[in-house]
Amino acid sequence: MPGIAFAAPLVLAALIALPAIWWLLRITPPQPSREAFPPFRLLLLLKRQEETPATTPWWLLALRMLIAGLLVLALAGPVYDPNARLSANDGSLAVIVDNSWASAADFDKRRATAENLIRRAGESDAPVSLTFTADRNPDATFKRADEALSVLAAAKPAPLPADRAAAAAALTASFQQEKPERAVMIADGVRGVGDAALFTALRDAGVTRLDVIGADNAAAIAVTGADNAADRLTVTAARLQTATPQTVAISARDIQGRVLGATTIAFDAGQAKASGEITAPFELRNEFARLTVDGLDTAGAVRLLDDSFKRRSVGLISGEAGDRSQPLLSPLYYINRALSPFANLSEANGSDLVSAIPAMIKARPSVIVMADIGRMPASAEKALTDWIRDGGSLVRFAGPRLAAAPADDPLIPTRLREGERALGGSMSWAEPQTLDNYPENSPFAGLTPPDQVLVKRQVLAEPTPELAGLTWASLKDGTPLVTARRIGAGRIVLFHVSAESSWSNLPLSGEFVEMLRRIVQLSHSSNAARSEDGKAVLPPYRLLTAAGALTTEKGLAKPIEAGAAVTPSFDSPPGLYGGEDGFEAVNLFASDAALAPIAYPQDFPVTESGFAGDDAFDLKPWLFAAAAILALADTLAMLILGGAFARRAATAAMFALALTGGLAGGVDPARAEDARPGDDVLMSRLDKTHLAYVITGEAEVDRISERGLAGLSDFLYYRTTLEPGDPVGVDIAKDELSVFPILYWPVDASAAMPSENAISRIDAYMRSGGTVLFDTRDQASSITAMGGVSANTERLRAILARIDIPPLEPVPQDHVLTKAFYLLKSYPGRYSGSPLWVEAEPDAKSDPNRPARQGDGVTPIMITGNDFAGAWAVDNLGAPLLPLVPPDENQREMAYRTGVNIMMYMLTGNYKADQVHVPALLERLGQ
Repeated sequence: MPGIAFAAPLVLAALIALPAIWWLLRITPPQPSREAFPPFRLLLLLKRQEETPATTPWWLLALRMLIAGLLVLALAGPVYDPNARLSANDGSLAVIVDNSWASAADFDKRRATAENLIRRAGESDAPVSLTFTADRNPDATFKRADEALSVLAAAKPAPLPADRAAAAAALTASFQQEKPERAVMIADGVRGVGDAALFTALRDAGVTRLDVIGADNAAAIAVTGADNAADRLTVTAARLQTATPQTVAISARDIQGRVLGATTIAFDAGQAKASGEITAPFELRNEFARLTVDGLDTAGAVRLLDDSFKRRSVGLISGEAGDRSQPLLSPLYYINRALSPFANLSEANGSDLVSAIPAMIKARPSVIVMADIGRMPASAEKALTDWIRDGGSLVRFAGPRLAAAPADDPLIPTRLREGERALGGSMSWAEPQTLDNYPENSPFAGLTPPDQVLVKRQVLAEPTPELAGLTWASLKDGTPLVTARRIGAGRIVLFHVSAESSWSNLPLSGEFVEMLRRIVQLSHSSNAARSEDGKAVLPPYRLLTAAGALTTEKGLAKPIEAGAAVTPSFDSPPGLYGGEDGFEAVNLFASDAALAPIAYPQDFPVTESGFAGDDAFDLKPWLFAAAAILALADTLAMLILGGAFARRAATAAMFALALTGGLAGGVDPARAEDARPGDDVLMSRLDKTHLAYVITGEAEVDRISERGLAGLSDFLYYRTTLEPGDPVGVDIAKDELSVFPILYWPVDASAAMPSENAISRIDAYMRSGGTVLFDTRDQASSITAMGGVSANTERLRAILARIDIPPLEPVPQDHVLTKAFYLLKSYPGRYSGSPLWVEAEPDAKSDPNRPARQGDGVTPIMITGNDFAGAWAVDNLGAPLLPLVPPDENQREMAYRTGVNIMMYMLTGNYKADQVHVPALLERLGQ
């Protein structure tokens, strides 16, 4: 049927099953009726002329066949598209595509329309001529459909107007070899150079009709002027003249994309040019870098503004959550103080690197500084790599997390040795080192290394032949302090010490400020040059893409003469020319430019239409609704035939109720969303402290986890002042985790591997102060594994490989966990052989002045294999569910005490660590 398309046409093959459904339904007998037992009643029935049919009535059978057919059609995804006729093809096809700035907003839709046309031509082996009007060298030769599709896939819009004269010349040359039988133009709607030449070329080739698609382009709006007067900025915009009023929002943005001012421009009916004003102080208007039309991503919707001074944009990300009460211990504090005088700083929004890093990159910073970030999610790592290759500068600082990360991290300049190097202290033969003279290839060359800067800890680089060329600063013993490597147009810089004062006093020195300043100044730097005739020329600095974004890709752009009027072209596309210390803007339109629609010749037939799919109507929900209504009618008919309704009134009421419910369910399936847990569920978990476990999807594992935390909750209620609520099972991919102090995660190899998004949410939860207790529950199996690794442990390794975890160690004898409530020496569960692993603490003896740890000293991760929940689990009467290995009830008591200590440690932090000083205090007081 013309205009009908299917999203999944293969599903229609299920229609061949309709005869089988007919046969099955036909032999299905109706429901038997109930009769009274008296024999004379049976005799009366023998005299009846009508007999009970042996098959389903024909009308009920037809109804069910109709329901089956509707379901098959609905699953095939039928769509009615009145523009689908444009895909028909009768012979050789010439496709002209405007890939100009005005097509950028919906270029994917234009590409899909051209692809549909070419595929239809390929079905009849018809040759295709594919021509782009905004290419440097248009190619209109006829080729096979598959070759044309390859060219189309690589096409992209250009930040320039359509040059239809060049396209007409290419078409004329191509038509000398073969004449098209049909021509389709996917137009941007804006009048360009050589429109008449294009129509003449088509008419001379014998084309009797031109189908024009997408010429009604609402995205063809351009910012054509900006007049910065003494007290206001006047913005002028142009559009295609239409009879419809239109209002657009204009934002004045700085180099980082932040909105500093805004106005609206109202076009009256039939008006093609209008203006608006932005009133702001002169100093603020000097920070404007570009004017943009909100909601439009085209080169014409951007007006670049010249500016002789630009502050760099620097994004800051830390591996630990900020501590407002102790700002001097935050690594970002020293970086912020060092860079704030000469850069615009912005910190990451949240601890989830999967969303925080792409969001920061989207803000287009010149430099991103990362303090002690170890493992990164794959998507965040890829986003950073792509950003660096495009010209970004990544500055990283070492720390415990980076020291524990894999040595082959692709986002470090050189391969690192695992762990960290301590200089000085009772456990080290080396002394703290000072800085050596800077190499000549270093941006720090010329600075005098201060003697007061001492380095006590560092991460070491593996010795390689290229290490000397990558080193910007080193210590007196020759080990690198700062290394850097170029990747694409950008670079990666690594400080082998932390960004705060625990590893060195470098962040407290003026040398730290100067180092960071010079590194930031290197980002996106360029210098003006002189041509052979002595004229000042400006190289490309930032070029404008067709989508209205500034990019570092220069392509074939050439330098422009400083101060000269430049007409945008392929040699000098729109963008910024010069360097970071001064640039000139080349805009797409002059201040007096106007936009006009394409003028078609009166003697040349033209048919205009929209894109395929623009006016499409999805038939799937209506087919599902019709099938649901007919299914209810079928159910009602069966009830009536079976004698379920004795009274006609009851039948009518039931039918009306079913029909109302069916319509509501068929027309609005989205109401199922209301059943999802929302704010009420979240608020209900804030009334008390709830112990939470991770839902694995394995029914028995989740049941033991729930009963185990229930048993521990009862023990806490009777032995402590804590009165926890009922245990809660959480879905780490969806539920809010921040309301729980700890998550118990029973690792099970048979459960599905968590997604990257779920792992990232767990990583963010741990960075924000939460703790995850991983229990592999495999102590018994690992004893018999003869040194092997159980499946649960393998699964745990796979999970932790994607999480930025700190270095770990078994609970030391002086840890707070040993005395948080009970005095403990071991931490058994159902088994007793596995140690309890926690975050490793700094060596107090080698670093007596170490700062307090983040999160009040609470470890973000615990690991055991002793099956805590198996020891805690009780039934509804409070009796243990699982036996212990070995069967020792004292071990169960110690398992409960372990759970109490863990909860008290989670809720109170490391305050009990101060009790170790009580004897010394009493001695000083003479007591």
